[in-house]
Amino acid sequence: MKRFFLRFGFFAMFVSIAFASAHAGVATHPSANAKSHNKKVTAKAKVVKKHATVRVAAVPKVPSFGQLAGLHGAHDALDLKSSVAFVVDQDTQEVLFRKNELAVLPIASITKLMTGLLISEAKLPMDELITISQDDVDTEKGSSSRLRVGTELSRGELLHLALMASENRAANALGRTYPGGLPVFVGMMNARAKALGMMDTSYVEPTGLSSKNQSSAKDLATLVNFAYGDPTLRELSTSTGHQVAVGKRTLQYNNTNRLVKNPAWEIGLQKTGYISEAGQCLVMQAKVAGRKLIMVFLDSTGKLTRIADAERVRRWVESIPAPLIKAVPLASTVTDQRVLAN
Repeated sequence: MKRFFLRFGFFAMFVSIAFASAHAGVATHPSANAKSHNKKVTAKAKVVKKHATVRVAAVPKVPSFGQLAGLHGAHDALDLKSSVAFVVDQDTQEVLFRKNELAVLPIASITKLMTGLLISEAKLPMDELITISQDDVDTEKGSSSRLRVGTELSRGELLHLALMASENRAANALGRTYPGGLPVFVGMMNARAKALGMMDTSYVEPTGLSSKNQSSAKDLATLVNFAYGDPTLRELSTSTGHQVAVGKRTLQYNNTNRLVKNPAWEIGLQKTGYISEAGQCLVMQAKVAGRKLIMVFLDSTGKLTRIADAERVRRWVESIPAPLIKAVPLASTVTDQRVLAN
């Protein structure tokens, strides 16, 4: 036991001397201590800087004109997410479904259906080469395009891309190179609409990027019905995909409407559209349960809701025996509201 305390005493004495020496060494070299401290602080500062989180303020979503007008408050039996819907039998003109069909709203790229109709009716040479210019670049919304300035494509290829893939530069180039130029073309768009009886329709440009391109579902049903008679528009708008050679590149374009690839659908003509002010839009001519139907969906919320709405209508029509379908139209009674651009 004495040996144990003796050893412990020597050990404690050694530790005390070592600790005192170390403490004295640090105290007698303040500059070294400061340098060491600064290095640690600097190192920590660098780490903090490296992992600093940058907070970006969320950009508020721009409401559609339909939302601003309260059209989404209208409920219907099919629970559609589009605030505007119109379904009509193409052969009999019998209205099967209506919901705010007279509301005048921005129509986005549904505009291109009228653009395509005028180009097709003009009988301009489809093999004529057109060069994409700076004038075709979107300054309205700043949207991108794979058709660079200087790209040269035939009129037929531009028409194909405009109708199938909703290519904005292609559509603008078609209007810009129309005889008389873009102002004449836009004037022709409005004149053609009036000639078809589309009295609530107006256009200011050929792409649909402007929210001032407006129409009603009822007017658009008239346009779809007439455009369906053009074989070129039927073929190009329902094409599932198309490749174009641009210099050394080959660009693959696909249809913006996924339903054209769906074997459950028999679509004769279609066009999609979207800008914030218009919401998701879709017009189609399709055969459902043996009947040729024209469907118009405007101001739908969400990327896939316009497709889901079309599916709801198709299943509903397929479930109703033909003699009983005259019991419709289903939907809200809000049908006369006009929403115009400022």
